[in-house]
Amino acid sequence: MKERARILVVGGGYVGMYTALRLQRNLRGELRRGEAEITVVTPDPYMTYRPFLPEAAAGSISPRHVVVPLRRVLDRCRVVVGQVRSIDHTTRTATLTTLATEDEGTGARRTTYDELVLAPGSVARTLPVPGLAEHGIGFRTVEEAIGLRNHVIEQLDIASSTRDPALRAAALTFVFVGGGYAGVEALGELEDMARHAARHYHNVSREDMRWILVEATGRLLPEVGEDLGRYTVTALRRRNVDVRLRTRLESCADRIAVLSDGSRLPTRTVVWTAGVRPHPVLTATDLPLDERGRLRCTPCLDLDGAPHAWAAGDAAAVPDVTAGEPGRTCAPNVQHAVRQAAVLGDNLTRALRGEPLRAYAHRNAGSFASLGFHKGVAQVYGRRVTGLPAWLLHRAHHLGRVPTANRKARVLAEWILAGLFQREIVSLGSLEHPRAEFELAAGGKPSPEPPGDPKGSS
Repeated sequence: MKERARILVVGGGYVGMYTALRLQRNLRGELRRGEAEITVVTPDPYMTYRPFLPEAAAGSISPRHVVVPLRRVLDRCRVVVGQVRSIDHTTRTATLTTLATEDEGTGARRTTYDELVLAPGSVARTLPVPGLAEHGIGFRTVEEAIGLRNHVIEQLDIASSTRDPALRAAALTFVFVGGGYAGVEALGELEDMARHAARHYHNVSREDMRWILVEATGRLLPEVGEDLGRYTVTALRRRNVDVRLRTRLESCADRIAVLSDGSRLPTRTVVWTAGVRPHPVLTATDLPLDERGRLRCTPCLDLDGAPHAWAAGDAAAVPDVTAGEPGRTCAPNVQHAVRQAAVLGDNLTRALRGEPLRAYAHRNAGSFASLGFHKGVAQVYGRRVTGLPAWLLHRAHHLGRVPTANRKARVLAEWILAGLFQREIVSLGSLEHPRAEFELAAGGKPSPEPPGDPKGSS
């Protein structure tokens, strides 16, 4: 390296964290000598391992073990908790806000860089469905997963205590929209949890609950193949899950889910997992985007036509050089994100040292999905696996992928304890408004719940 390199990493998810981790290993000497600096700007001081969110929602894993603290892992990087608002790559300048920006009263700050790694990830892809913003519940963060767990248990409490049959039926009706990994795994785990919890209610049984999965296309879990998608539909229907294929949610206003097949379902629970879209910060840059709003990358993970800029993961259109057909890009999943981050970190190091870059090429070895406790589907090197073996493969695969030996040991210990003892069925919904009791005791009024409160108790 001929001069000091300032590397800005935007995002602290899979790609952001793993790229920064790779860079601090590759540039250990340069960082020690002050020849390089790595700054990571992220909205949260932790990385969320999303494949474990369904199990966190079901109580099989502690929420603390689903997240990885960035400052502990990236001990040679500067971690800034904040949001990048815009990027002018022509001048290599990023505008960002932090937790202190509003209190300082100085407005957004500007920072310059030499190399840019864009890994902001994605956000939920929503549609203009009436009532969705007011009553829908997302499932992309650990906070949403725990909020959904509290909400489901709260609905059992409502159904157990009400004398209104309409309110009881609505409380025990759970609608999930989206038949990908997030929707199927969340429904499978929470249905298992609710069925177990119903044992502790004297007047609520599993037969009283109604679980509906709505999918706009004609199949579930397209990542695991058509045969396993059909198996998943059959397996869920055997558990009395109402699977509606080629069906859309048209409205959930007034707590009534209206489907495109004409059904009207009074419900207090609508979980939206119908896909993702690139992070909106990409539209506030001068970087090349494709027709879907993703960053246009080369196989080496640098941006096409934008030197000194790099990207990977959900926000990047990375050519799939193993596909054998032009124009095809890598799927936005965890396997690609983690592997792309390693190649990106190595290529950025090579670029700084004047060495040739390496193209990203990875063939998908397998796909795994959990359908609940001891139930799953998997496709490994073209072979179909279902039931308990697939569930074990799912757990083994993700245990190997979750970062740090500390997290691996804690997750494994929790799985062992969960196999020996019964689930803890406790709703801690008050965590969402922790000051409410003190505000009342102090003579004030508790803060109003936001319109989209995931507890659904308004």
